[in-house]
Amino acid sequence: MEIYKATLQDVDSVSALFDLYRVFYQQPSDIEAAKRFIQERLENNDSVIFVAVENGEYAGFVQLYPLFSSVSMQRLWILNDLYVTEASRKKGVGKQLLQAAEQLARETRAKGLKLQTAVDNVAAQSLYESNGWMKDGKFFYYVWNV
Repeated sequence: MEIYKATLQDVDSVSALFDLYRVFYQQPSDIEAAKRFIQERLENNDSVIFVAVENGEYAGFVQLYPLFSSVSMQRLWILNDLYVTEASRKKGVGKQLLQAAEQLARETRAKGLKLQTAVDNVAAQSLYESNGWMKDGKFFYYVWNV
């Protein structure tokens, strides 16, 4: 298994995974929009994407977005998207992608990583917790939609 930072050369394969990820969250498949979105993130350096590739097949990806904590005056990374193909699940791919994200946080001297996951996504919660991630019980998160 090879884990590496995605480049524009990976756009087609990452977009296919990204589309599957969105479908998992009950969004309609739209591979062209997924491709535009991923290409823009990479071209504009809006995010960092790591991919897992085994025997030439893309097995999963993780996408991280930067933000900053005003209180600690440090960078944080939001682990916004993590997806592993059905054929590659339960093989340690998610763990390796998490480790790549954690290494990015260390290399960029970030305060840490944050993520959110669906309440019913028990498999993801188990992955995070088994890798030392903790639920945040100190803060409530609010949303406001336009």
